[in-house]
Amino acid sequence: MRRHRVAYLPGDGIGAEVCEVARRCVDASGLRFGFEVTWDEQLVGGAAIDATGEPLPAATLDSCREADAVLLGAVGGPRWDDPSAAVRPEDALLGLRSALELFANLRPVTAHPALETASPLRPEVRSGADLLIVRELTGGLYFGRPQGRSTDDGVEAAVDTLRYTRPEIERIVELAFGLAEGRRGRLTSVDKANVLASSRLWREVVDEIAPRHPSVSVEHALVDSTAYLILTQPGHYDVIVTENLFGDILSDEAAAIAGSLGLLASASLGTRATEQGRFGLYEPVHGSAPAITGLGISNPLATVASAALMLRWSLGEVEAADALDGAVSAAIEDGPRTGDLGGSDGTEAVAGFLMAQLMLPQEVPA
Repeated sequence: MRRHRVAYLPGDGIGAEVCEVARRCVDASGLRFGFEVTWDEQLVGGAAIDATGEPLPAATLDSCREADAVLLGAVGGPRWDDPSAAVRPEDALLGLRSALELFANLRPVTAHPALETASPLRPEVRSGADLLIVRELTGGLYFGRPQGRSTDDGVEAAVDTLRYTRPEIERIVELAFGLAEGRRGRLTSVDKANVLASSRLWREVVDEIAPRHPSVSVEHALVDSTAYLILTQPGHYDVIVTENLFGDILSDEAAAIAGSLGLLASASLGTRATEQGRFGLYEPVHGSAPAITGLGISNPLATVASAALMLRWSLGEVEAADALDGAVSAAIEDGPRTGDLGGSDGTEAVAGFLMAQLMLPQEVPA
């Protein structure tokens, strides 16, 4: 039997609820397709701060480094929102991305016909939309230095630094071109080259790499106009590649195309190769949703879809990934719906439907 090791980081809020469903689905698919996952559960985010005083304990980081992949739920919540706090749950995310060299964040967005009433977009606008946002994850404003606050001559100020190197841009753009080659062959590079020096370097690198991928058509676009067009002409886009901050904003905005943040999966890919693929961290795009934590009404579909990406990219279990993707699609088309999709069903109803789709009992042996 094939064996894999996954660092399991439920985190805060609804993270534990949605991760548990994804874990059950992965275990069920393992029984069906002949593999086994060892789950190494560790603390992260607010839960880690409460237990250890830091959002990313050394034991958690060690577990991730030793694993084939990481499954993360969510971090943060009101109890850790003090802006003067020395540490914050979100620091764990930046720490993981930096320490594990998770330079590429992939966020697929699909307009399922069955959810046309859940989306604020008109059906004819979102119809057929199927795009992939590729976000650079370890550079730009989130990691640039200097960064911080100061007071000079009684005037308080804050600074963030937007910095990119040519190699950082090259590796994310090369990945995006490769992904476009496997899709519909269209790449949109989003920047702010009319204002930012970093964007002008970004645009130059894209133009230099483009001739290596003659089957891909390339266009440059400014982030402000893209923010409008992604909601008015979403079918125009295939693969979008962009820098850290722009990708963060555009990918959350694109949730309107799908109908809910509770549907969006993500894969953060690293530089390290695993036995069956590429090391990565997988998590739903949504947050910890403290208002519904413990109520049993969270939507687990984004986390299950993230687990499918994990099976595909890091564990090399393509058949299992296809099965999970099929179960998620079936749930969207004809399954129980949680409140974010306009329904009134609970998390366990969705979990039961998914397990039935996987054609296995709902109780999976530990």
